[in-house]
Amino acid sequence: MGGDDRGQDNREQGGRGQDGGHVYRFGIEEEYFVVDADTRSALRRMPEPFMTAARAALDDSVAGELLQSQIEVMTRPHACVAGLREELRGLRHRLWQVAGEHRLAFLAAGTHPTAAWQGGKRTPEKRYDGVMQDLQMIGQRNMLCGMHVHVELADPELRIDVMRRILPFLPLFVALATSSPFWEGKRTGLMGYRLAAFDELPRTGLPELFESARDHEAYVEALVSAGAIPDSSYVWWMIRPSAKHRTLELRACDSCTRVEDTLAIAVLYRALVRHLVRNPALNAGVDAVDRAIAMENKWRAQRYGIHGGFVDRAARQAVPVAQVAEHLLARLEEDAQALGCLDEMAQVGTILSAGTSADVQIAVYQEARHRAGNREEALRAVTTWLAHASAQ
Repeated sequence: MGGDDRGQDNREQGGRGQDGGHVYRFGIEEEYFVVDADTRSALRRMPEPFMTAARAALDDSVAGELLQSQIEVMTRPHACVAGLREELRGLRHRLWQVAGEHRLAFLAAGTHPTAAWQGGKRTPEKRYDGVMQDLQMIGQRNMLCGMHVHVELADPELRIDVMRRILPFLPLFVALATSSPFWEGKRTGLMGYRLAAFDELPRTGLPELFESARDHEAYVEALVSAGAIPDSSYVWWMIRPSAKHRTLELRACDSCTRVEDTLAIAVLYRALVRHLVRNPALNAGVDAVDRAIAMENKWRAQRYGIHGGFVDRAARQAVPVAQVAEHLLARLEEDAQALGCLDEMAQVGTILSAGTSADVQIAVYQEARHRAGNREEALRAVTTWLAHASAQ
């Protein structure tokens, strides 16, 4: 959710809740790989003329990332999903146009299918200098792109409360967004490899079970006082209170190739946040066992995507991911209706039936491998599909 409100969205009335005037404004950040338009190979160095042109076309809605092969776009906060959809599509469209003028393109995916991390160059900014100095080779291996969703919650106590109670639901968001089945030209066997690589970094994965905003602040203060981190933006959990905005930021998802999938996951998260706020008893007793089970389900989401099953503590069995998703969609129907995003949330059903980006990438790879008979051509078919689908 870039910068500030920039005078936007005060006119958007869609989605005003019935709970104390909460609107649950939300915004999206997407990270992409910048690639050569012909070969689809990831850049080692970001061309300065391209970044200059991108900033001129997208203003402060575009930024560099840790590595020069990556770029990020950020929407404004929106109360109405129609406005968010229009802006996100516009950002992708304008970035694609600028990239094309410089014989470049971009891929929206958690990993680039063929890029080698050894060739990556860090972006020359003071923040990234410090990050790379601290992380060393682990930072260099961060050839990964995610999608982040911010939902506005002004009350710090509410942000921590919802962050704790939402933990059992997080693996579903991982499964729905899987777009990283390849790493350095190889099939990983995972539908979402990005988090496996990202979890090499410190302060990642699921947050701890903080009981209050004071507990969370004490944790951050201890790390900052010790010189371990400069501020809370260096805490990279799957979900966290944003350091820049009054939001709860979902960070669990791979960058979604199809913009419709991005929007579906974003509105699902927004509706779930509203539901948890309005139902304070839901998951109020979440404990260490629930967190440990959520960690197991996170792994199962990375490994199997939407095709696996999640451990259900109450049912004492594994429940298919599709069944978990369908149950949550039914639970959130009233919330999505109140927020004006029921149609967009229905796209989750399409993901379940048609597959995630990872499913399509694997299908494209297998078909091309069968037809061409070699791995290089098959991988080229995958990157071609990613480029085309990212620009749709």
